[in-house]
Amino acid sequence: MGEGMESERLLKMRKIFLLSFSALMLLYLVFLGMAFCTTGQEVLSEIQSRYEKTNDFEASFFQEYIGKGMRPSNRGEGKVYFKKKGMMRWDYTVPNQKFVSDGHTLWYYQPEEKQVLVSDVSSYLKERTPLAFLAGEGNLSRDFNFLNLNESVSEKEDNYVIELAPKESMGTLSKLVLTVDKKSYTVLQADVFDGLGNLTRTRFINIKMNVGVPQSFFHFVAPSGTEVIKMEGPSAPASGGKGPGKK
Repeated sequence: MGEGMESERLLKMRKIFLLSFSALMLLYLVFLGMAFCTTGQEVLSEIQSRYEKTNDFEASFFQEYIGKGMRPSNRGEGKVYFKKKGMMRWDYTVPNQKFVSDGHTLWYYQPEEKQVLVSDVSSYLKERTPLAFLAGEGNLSRDFNFLNLNESVSEKEDNYVIELAPKESMGTLSKLVLTVDKKSYTVLQADVFDGLGNLTRTRFINIKMNVGVPQSFFHFVAPSGTEVIKMEGPSAPASGGKGPGKK
């Protein structure tokens, strides 16, 4: 009985890592507000320039986890907020959960289970390069290789689609595909592929930037009666890539 409960807890801890990894990755990406030119160096310069001008971001999102060979996919949706220095808040309406970071601490709250998992952001940033840049300290040209740049044109959209790969081998990230609006240069969609070919896709709509989201909004206080589980070390919250709200 004890071993079963421990296995269930380890499974839950594993599922947190990819969720937190993807969220941290997107925290960096949505600030990029990309502008693309003809050469890789020009692209990187425009990305950095736009990033410096974005302090916070909010949007509605639709998220889908497509496991390799798995049907149907797992889906989630809600509202997301980002702020420089590693702050983010994902308020899911489907499934009912919250994912919050104040730049130092990560909280993953599941109201129906009356449980919150707590971990240290620095565990990810220190141990898993190129995650350092997710706190605003990284360098795209140092951490990623450009694989491809295409255009996606339809009656409703005119976008760039860029493919990136981390220079350092990572099981949780093998490829990153970004869909970017040509006019505003904001990230509309991010596809995160892990080493097994599983895909986490996040689509943003109703995007607003520099609206003055207060820093206090990125702190989480567990409701009375909630079980608080503190995870020690960078290997604790290893989510295993099951996407939003999987059991």
